[in-house]
Amino acid sequence: MFGTGLEDVGVPGQNYLREALTSCTDPLKAIEEFQLENGILLPSLRPMLPLLDLHGVRRLDFHTSILEELRDRLVEHINEIGKKEGKERDKKLKELLTKSFPLVRVKALRPVVMCILRNTQLIDDKYLKILVRDRELYNDTDTEVKRQIWKDNQSLFGDEVSPLLSQYIREKENILFDHLNMHNLFFSPSPKVRRQGEVVQKLAHMIGTSVKLYDMVLQFLRTLFLRTRNIHYCTLRAELLMALHDLEVQEIISVDPCHKFTWCLDACIREKNVDIKRSRELQGFLDSIKRGQEQVLGDLSMTLCDPYAINFLATSATKILQHLINNDGLPRDNTILILLLRMLALGLSAWVMIDSQEFKEPKLDSQIVTKFLPALMSLMVDDHVRALNSKLPPDERESAITIIEHSGPPPDACQAYVQESSVASILAMYYTLHTAKYKDRVGLMRVLGTLANCKNDRAFEDPFLHSLVSLLIYLADEFAAEDFCTVIFDEFFFAGVSRDNVPKHLLKLLCYIHPKLPENRLQTLMKALQPTSQHNESVHQLYESLQEKIGSQQEPPLHLPANLDNFDSPLMNVPTPAPL
Repeated sequence: MFGTGLEDVGVPGQNYLREALTSCTDPLKAIEEFQLENGILLPSLRPMLPLLDLHGVRRLDFHTSILEELRDRLVEHINEIGKKEGKERDKKLKELLTKSFPLVRVKALRPVVMCILRNTQLIDDKYLKILVRDRELYNDTDTEVKRQIWKDNQSLFGDEVSPLLSQYIREKENILFDHLNMHNLFFSPSPKVRRQGEVVQKLAHMIGTSVKLYDMVLQFLRTLFLRTRNIHYCTLRAELLMALHDLEVQEIISVDPCHKFTWCLDACIREKNVDIKRSRELQGFLDSIKRGQEQVLGDLSMTLCDPYAINFLATSATKILQHLINNDGLPRDNTILILLLRMLALGLSAWVMIDSQEFKEPKLDSQIVTKFLPALMSLMVDDHVRALNSKLPPDERESAITIIEHSGPPPDACQAYVQESSVASILAMYYTLHTAKYKDRVGLMRVLGTLANCKNDRAFEDPFLHSLVSLLIYLADEFAAEDFCTVIFDEFFFAGVSRDNVPKHLLKLLCYIHPKLPENRLQTLMKALQPTSQHNESVHQLYESLQEKIGSQQEPPLHLPANLDNFDSPLMNVPTPAPL
């Protein structure tokens, strides 16, 4: 009944029964003798068996039910032993494992063996080798046991982790390219919610308390980030560490040198604020990296390269610039702003640092602070002046002068530094999102075209395009004007349309605003975006979906989500002056 394995512990099984039946003269008598010898040996039970027969209960069903009941009780008892401490527990489990392991291939009894293994802290290699060699046994093995196998089998661990990492990247990209759901914005979930995700929790469970397995996962993430430049691996590095922090896995968080920094940054992102105390903690950590420990910068830079960290740093810097304008402050005098820029520079240099293996914090160009930021602030002041002017009583001459003086091309310093510096590029990009958020048509048109020349094409990365498109959709009426279309499409999107990802974002935008576009502009866009055999299936599907919408003139409903990533502007809170 049970199969191979029983004979190994002195219990007659299939082989014994086969031998008995082939060598006997009376098979029925041989079966009866086998049942008597190997049935449940309780004298009080014997008279009951014929009664069960009369009720149509098969002996197999009866014995199976007894087996399952006894097995469950035994598993429960073994788990109780496993909860105890000390050498006596280890000795008892070792004895049980020695006696029961030969039964591991008997499916009905396998849960008992697996339970003993799960409760054994240090399993002998001879058992682990058998589990690895037999795929069925390996698949039935609990994660607690597999951890002991993976420690000395990196390739096998990699095989288990790889599908999870692929799933994680797919999930992030699905949010970025979800053209149907305007409420599922990439930056909306809090850090705590994000790390409750299935993949992060599964990885944390697979790692358990093993520093060796944690190091392996980090090495996988570094390698994949290096190979693909995909910044979502940086997000996973931070989320995994914080998931282990939530689980209080001291064995790991006490030895990861990035833990305190990541924990502090996570708190800032969660609260959407960097106060003086936290800024000192973050700066103190960066300043305390000693000679010989520079490699920590590689992991720190990955933590800061996480798009959620970049979003937080750039948003916070934008808020501080607005605060400085209100209070006549200078960027160079604000220590928190300088720290944010320093962290931004470190995050944006992550790939180069890990690729070159030169672990040195990049020096922040002082002219970013002394020349670029004042130029960016002048744009913000212009936006504010125009906003105030629009609320004053109509005076055609004064309005015309105000618009001319505060609506020209951005300062040369803005355009020059955006091309030369990744930090300047990110700040200009987030200022652009700010203008779109407040539906500042002139402010948006002034600066968006310059982003096409961002250092390393930063403005064509998915998180930014996702946020930009989400905001442009709520400016749909502006697309009726040719000058607006010229900036959005000709000066910006078409500069990056040869990249694989840009058409997806542009098609998403058109799905929502196409009814507002002039006919000739829509035709030009559709012709330019027509996918070729080089494009993947999702682009073809998006294009066909858009064609159908245009054909039926369906206009998607627009409801601005309440949780849109906000750029709280102190400028917007300044009271409007009384009429003159």
